[in-house]
Amino acid sequence: MDSRDWGRFLLPYEQAVEELKVKFKTLRTEFKSRDEYTPIEFVTGRIKRISSILEKAKRLNVPMDKLETGIEDIAGIRIMCQFVQDIHRLSALIRARKDMVVVYEKDYITNNKESGYRSYHIIIEYPVQTSLGLKPVLAEIQMRTLAMNFWATIEHSLNYKFKEHLPSDIKVRLQNAAEAAYQLDQEMASIRDEIISAQQHFEDKTHLVSRVLNGIQDLYYYHRIREAAQFQLKFNELWETEDMWQLKELSQELQEALQRAKRSNS
Repeated sequence: MDSRDWGRFLLPYEQAVEELKVKFKTLRTEFKSRDEYTPIEFVTGRIKRISSILEKAKRLNVPMDKLETGIEDIAGIRIMCQFVQDIHRLSALIRARKDMVVVYEKDYITNNKESGYRSYHIIIEYPVQTSLGLKPVLAEIQMRTLAMNFWATIEHSLNYKFKEHLPSDIKVRLQNAAEAAYQLDQEMASIRDEIISAQQHFEDKTHLVSRVLNGIQDLYYYHRIREAAQFQLKFNELWETEDMWQLKELSQELQEALQRAKRSNS
């Protein structure tokens, strides 16, 4: 297979990665738009390097004409989650989707690898619309917590340096680090509700402050200079006290003032 053939071969996989990234980023946005907690922290994607495809094909005895079915992770996306519970929730959402078919799942969280690696993998069949018609491609969705991802990134770098032959002392230390990362996830899971509540409070406050400041700017736009300045003074006082209840009342008063300004301007 020459470079042009590889380009044509990888094209539907590249399309699949881009489309899947958009779909899961959109899912995250949907949760946010409904003011719901989102199990998705962020999403990344990649196409396996040609050298990695060839190495894996050789290791698994996959012939060149069987790459599409023999190598399942040529296209891959990675979804980061805050908590292990988020991974289980997200995997259920993926199973329920109609735009992709789950082929099988590999739970390396419950059954971690000997190295200490933990992650949740789902192999899906995803239909890509090409110029020649619909083409189903295999893709891998990896779901990890941030702690799992930190460990896996370090392990990958070390394996690359030592060409998959890690010194025994480093192996042991990596296993210990993996266990520490797992315990961190367990501790975070035990106070998950408190963390989510604190994050929601922060987001509510951020949205409220933005709404007030945007409203003050709108009053200036309608040439309500004195009224805008009065609201700004009130906001400055409340910002010092961090009184959310009075900030909400101020926001409501501001919206009423904007309605009056719009009516008198029409």
